[in-house]
Amino acid sequence: MKPEINRDSIATTALLPKSQPPENEIAGTSSLSGAVFNVSTSMVGAGIMSVPATLKVLGIIPGFVMILITAFVVEVTVEFLLRYTNYTGEANTYGGVMAESFGKFGSISLQLCVMITNLGALIIYLIIIGDVLSGSQSDGVLHSGILQECFGFHWWNSRAYSVLFVVIFVMLPLLLLPRVESLCHASAVSILLAVVFVVIISGMAVYAMLEGKTQELRLIPDFGDGFSFFNLFTTIPVLATALACHVTIHPVRAELENQSDMTSAVRISLILSVAIYFAVRFVGYLLFGDSIMADMLVNFDETSNSPGGLVINAVVRLSYAVHLMLVFPVIFYTLRANMDEMIFQQKSLLANDTTRFVSLTCVLLAFIYFVAIAIPNIWYFFQFMGSTTVSCIAFIFPAAIVLRDVHGISSRKDRVMAIMVVVLAVVTSGIAISTNLYSSIGNST
Repeated sequence: MKPEINRDSIATTALLPKSQPPENEIAGTSSLSGAVFNVSTSMVGAGIMSVPATLKVLGIIPGFVMILITAFVVEVTVEFLLRYTNYTGEANTYGGVMAESFGKFGSISLQLCVMITNLGALIIYLIIIGDVLSGSQSDGVLHSGILQECFGFHWWNSRAYSVLFVVIFVMLPLLLLPRVESLCHASAVSILLAVVFVVIISGMAVYAMLEGKTQELRLIPDFGDGFSFFNLFTTIPVLATALACHVTIHPVRAELENQSDMTSAVRISLILSVAIYFAVRFVGYLLFGDSIMADMLVNFDETSNSPGGLVINAVVRLSYAVHLMLVFPVIFYTLRANMDEMIFQQKSLLANDTTRFVSLTCVLLAFIYFVAIAIPNIWYFFQFMGSTTVSCIAFIFPAAIVLRDVHGISSRKDRVMAIMVVVLAVVTSGIAISTNLYSSIGNST
C-alpha cells in the first residue's frame, strides 16, 4: 500500500532539509501570481541576452522547435520533482528528495551543483551590469558604458565603483529580506522590465524594416564556411540554462498558500518565459543578423547601426541592467540557503538567526563582487557550466530520482521518459563540451 501524501505539512524555505521544531517553520502566504513572478524571474535572467545568438547557429525554424523541446523537458523534470516532494511528508525540498533517493551523497552532489551554478550566474549578472554602466572591451574594440557616454571617463564611473554602488545601495537591501515571498514585487517589476525591453527592441525592428535596414533571416542552419553539425549542440546548454528553474521551485512552493498550485505556476512561467525569449531572439536576430554577439547588449552601444539613436540604445541597456538587479536576489536566495545548510547543519532556521543571516549574506555578496571585478570576461567558463552543473540540476538528477523510484510510484512511461532525458542530457552536453574545447584549441592555434 502506498503511503498517503501529507498535503498539510508545511515546508521550510531552505533548499535543503533542516532539523528544527515546528514553531520555526514559515506558514504559506504566497499567492499563485507571486509564485509565477518569482519562478519567471529565475528563468528570465542573463539568458535573455545570450539566447538570441542561438538563432545565428540554428536558424529561425529549428531555433523555435528547440526552445519548445527544452521547455517541455523542463516541465517534465519539474513534475518529477514535485511528485516525489512530500510523498512521505518528510522530503519537502530538492535536497530532501535527493537525500531520500541517494542518501547524503545525493544531497551533497546537488548542493555543489547549485552553488557553482548560482555563483556563476550571479557573477555574470554583475559583469553584465558593469558592462552596461561602465563599458567593456571585446576583440580590441572599446564599448563605452552609459555613465561614460553621459559624463565622460572618470574614476567614479569606472566598473569597480559603479558596480560597488549598485551592490551596496540596490542589491543589499533586497538581499536582507528574509523571505523569498518578500521579493515577489521586485520580481514583478523585473518581468515588466523584460517586457518593456521586448517592446522597445520590437519597435526598433519595425523602424528598421520600414527603413530597409533589417538583416536577412536564415530559416535553417547554414552548413557552409566550415560550420559543423556538432555546433548545433552547443546551443542546448544555453537554452537549458535560460529555462532551468528547478532550484527555485521548492523555496517558492514552501510559501504558497496552496502548494498544489505549484505545477500551474511553473507551466504559466514557462509559457511566459518562452514567449519573451522567442520574441527577443527573433527581434535581435532581425536587427543584427549574423553580427549578433553572445551578449546582445554589446550590439546596443553607441557605435551600433541600430535605429533609434543613442537615447534609445541607452534605455534598452539600462532597462535590462535594472532587470538583472531585481533578478539577482531571487537567485542569491537559493545560493545562501545551500551555503548555510552546508556550513551550519545543526543550526536553527537561517531567517531566525539575524547575525548568521547578515554575515553569510555580506560574505557571499563580497565574494561575488570581487570575482566579477577581477575576472570581467568569463563567458567560456559558463558555457561549460551550462553543459555540466545546470544539466545535472535540471535533467539528470530529476530523471535519476524517477529511475531510483524509492517509493515505487514511477510508471513505465515515467521511466522511459527519464531514460530519454538522461541520454539527451549526457549526449548533448558531451558534444557541446567537446565542440567548445575543439573550437577553443583551434582558435588558440
